[in-house]
Amino acid sequence: MPLLLITLKSPLLYHGTSMYPILPQTRTLAHPISPPIPRCVLSCKGVGIQVSSPKRGSGSANGVVQQDWKLRGVGFKDVDVATLGNLCVDIVLSVPQLPPKNLQDRKAYMDRLSASPPDKQYWEAGGNCNMAIAAARLGLRCVTIGHVGSEVYGKFLLDVLHDEGISIVGMSEDSDVHDGPSASYETLLCWVLVDSLQRHGFCSRADFSKEPAFSWLSRLSVEVKMAIKKSKILFCNGYGFDELSPNVITSVLEYAVEVGTSVFFDPGPRGRSLQNGHLKSREHLASS
Repeated sequence: MPLLLITLKSPLLYHGTSMYPILPQTRTLAHPISPPIPRCVLSCKGVGIQVSSPKRGSGSANGVVQQDWKLRGVGFKDVDVATLGNLCVDIVLSVPQLPPKNLQDRKAYMDRLSASPPDKQYWEAGGNCNMAIAAARLGLRCVTIGHVGSEVYGKFLLDVLHDEGISIVGMSEDSDVHDGPSASYETLLCWVLVDSLQRHGFCSRADFSKEPAFSWLSRLSVEVKMAIKKSKILFCNGYGFDELSPNVITSVLEYAVEVGTSVFFDPGPRGRSLQNGHLKSREHLASS
């Protein structure tokens, strides 16, 4: 009686002969399978699953032509995850006491810290950089979309992302014109303050302005659109509203939907303040 031979292997690359045949349990399986099972490939690549559909054809090995099935989207997407905004440098310091709750006193507290930049050993890539770095270390191809200044903090952030193999697409263009102070072009800093009881406090210049930190950004560049189009997933979080105007965020999300890029949105700690905040922000949050 012929035996049905099955190969058990993970991941499943092909069906072939096995050193350990599995005996058929019923007479209906006693005959060999004919025609032979064509080779098929199932591979998990990043966050998508690509399956090649076997099809008979000429000019291919064993008469099998492998055709990649397109993932949801327009065109070829070779980037697993793109992040939107929230590219900041965290400065982690131990302090005798946390900053005061009064807004003006808190601003003065932060200004005193900023007057004398701390040693570089206290700097860390923060915000969406954490998401991108974690994804890159898992083997995903990542791109960050946002604004980074040309000062020392911006150069530090670019070096960290480069060392992790993460590309960055700037949102600003040389043609951008603004009338605000030069600080509005600088890399966003977040002061992470820890007191003797290990309680944490956070300060950022975005906390003291009614307008987003980069409100001068008003349009999407060709490079930004290309990065979105080539990405399978666009990740953004609630802190993006601290940097980008609601109109820009909506434009990004609408374009992502248009080109078939899935959107992951994490409101995070900003979720409650956004829900109770400015009407325009709430409307754009709902549309997200």
